[in-house]
Amino acid sequence: MDKEQKKVLVVDDEDRIRRLLKMYLEREEYTVEEAADGEEALKKALNEDYEVILLDLMMPGKDGLEVCKEIREHKSTPIMMLTAKGEELSRIHGFEAGTDDYIVKPFSPREVVLRVKALLRRAGNLQLQNQSNRSKDMIEFPHLVIDNDAHRVLADHKEVNLTPKEYELLLFLAKAPDKVFEREELLKEVWKYEFFGDLRTVDTHVKRLREKLSKVSENAAKMIVTVWGVGYKFEVK
Repeated sequence: MDKEQKKVLVVDDEDRIRRLLKMYLEREEYTVEEAADGEEALKKALNEDYEVILLDLMMPGKDGLEVCKEIREHKSTPIMMLTAKGEELSRIHGFEAGTDDYIVKPFSPREVVLRVKALLRRAGNLQLQNQSNRSKDMIEFPHLVIDNDAHRVLADHKEVNLTPKEYELLLFLAKAPDKVFEREELLKEVWKYEFFGDLRTVDTHVKRLREKLSKVSENAAKMIVTVWGVGYKFEVK
């Protein structure tokens, strides 16, 4: 991945934080663009293509949750939420809005860089898998097709726009039909990089995944089954 491809958008109303993150990211040869408020961030996010968006939660005017939700209506760019609010409810709202990671201020800029690298590394690994395992990259069920070559999901022949994390969760479950996975196991296997979240992270992603699938195919949505008191499984109907 060359420098031009590694473009990051840093969104924060504090100039000091933007400059700090920009400095650390540019040391790693990322191309960094900035936005100081939600409106500017949304305009840039929708008009440009970024590898990762670092998005502040608390901003005057349009806040990070609103921006995240609107981006998710059009794009699946990985989003890391930056916030001074460490309460559990804030984390849950962030994941429900579609963020892929969450880091609380004050944070170490080195940790932010590591997490950005992890997001890009996972995307790169998916591309390498697609190139080396062409014959194994199509998973087909009666109402659902996962085309891992194109990184696309079709439910009853209609494309479903998923975030990277939603896609990874669906792919992980679909590769082992009827196998029951505990929430702890899903958190470890799907959120395997430096991630410190709670089990409801899994629940909120499953909820969003079902909602997106059900908009085009109720049959596809029903394939993700809750096993009460344990976790989830992918069941071929």
